[in-house]
Amino acid sequence: MARPRIRFGAFIPPHTPPDEHPGLALQEDMDRVVLLDKLGYDEAWIGEHHSGGWEITASPELFIAAVAQHTRRIRLGTGVSSLPYHNIYTLADRIRQLEYHTQGRAMFGVGPGSLPSDSFMQGLDTSRARDQMDEAIEPLVRLLAGEQVTMKSDWFDLQRAQLQMPPYDEHGVEIAVASQVSPTGATAAGKHGLSLLSIGATSTGGFNALASNWAIAEDTAREHGKMMNRAGWRLVGPVHVAETREKARENVRFGLARWIDYMSEVAALPLAPPPGADPVEHMIATGFAVIGTPDDFVAQVERLYEQSGGFGCFLNLDHHWADRAETHRSYELIARFAIPKINQLNRNRVDSETWLRANNTQFKGELTAAVRAKMLEHARAKGDGQLSPDLVAYFDAAERDKSAG
Repeated sequence: MARPRIRFGAFIPPHTPPDEHPGLALQEDMDRVVLLDKLGYDEAWIGEHHSGGWEITASPELFIAAVAQHTRRIRLGTGVSSLPYHNIYTLADRIRQLEYHTQGRAMFGVGPGSLPSDSFMQGLDTSRARDQMDEAIEPLVRLLAGEQVTMKSDWFDLQRAQLQMPPYDEHGVEIAVASQVSPTGATAAGKHGLSLLSIGATSTGGFNALASNWAIAEDTAREHGKMMNRAGWRLVGPVHVAETREKARENVRFGLARWIDYMSEVAALPLAPPPGADPVEHMIATGFAVIGTPDDFVAQVERLYEQSGGFGCFLNLDHHWADRAETHRSYELIARFAIPKINQLNRNRVDSETWLRANNTQFKGELTAAVRAKMLEHARAKGDGQLSPDLVAYFDAAERDKSAG
């Protein structure tokens, strides 16, 4: 049995160097989503951050509402809403409104928040963020399901809280929980039967934890009478492709060094290569990133599929490693050549060409004979009774080709 098709999209934190005009940077991210929609990508997820200088989308809901007016079919998710930063009731109400602005294309990604500086500026305790996320999910799920909720914790108090509008459609908004290496996200997703968003899927730790985290989610779901669905599992990793491996490597020299410096020295994520190692070759060798051709991307997806046991969607961790034109070209090459191969979209076309090629001599001979018969019929009707010498030579040559074949 053929495996289910994999969906594709982008996870846009965003990662924009702080020497660019912020308005133009936001517009470029919106243009990126519009391009993805035109190229047939399935999803785009927009991050929430408040510090660091690079990740300047403070409200994914605002971004999604705006870009929804310029796209047709692509689904749009908060990637992710940092739950400890928000009033639970008003956040749920904004997501409900977003369902209507997007005509049901909105998705709701949730997490604890990734930058400690965001928590610090709000006077929040970073060490409590994951527990607060877990506490907030249940009332959010119930509110978005249309229930009336009374629930109190030491940081929120809901009293007969209920949203004014029902879900946009009978399916409701899809909710996905962010997960990296720890089992926190997988446990929360399983507890409520939600989708899972594995943001660090290609890092060494994240890759090694894929199967175990999914098992944790499934076990937890069974304990709570829920079910997990692999179609709702998204894996995230960085990709840049070009026509050749050499060109892809050259393209990413544009901005990779600055990105590594930001992620390592500002966002404090351990992504720097070992001293003396070439960052491009290190990322390729460890499997963290695809920097190569569409076929290299196909191999990465197959590798992730085998390691995980199956997932529903791959999201490119959007970045500014290459310039704008080459980044757009990368997305186009993936859409044109990699995705069809992964999902076997051209299998019947290839079979048809192969069959026709194998029987080309026979079909060409039949076509030639049919044309010759019609030409003779026309000649007899005109009283000639035979073909011209040039036509006789043409059809004789076709017969010789048929015999040689």
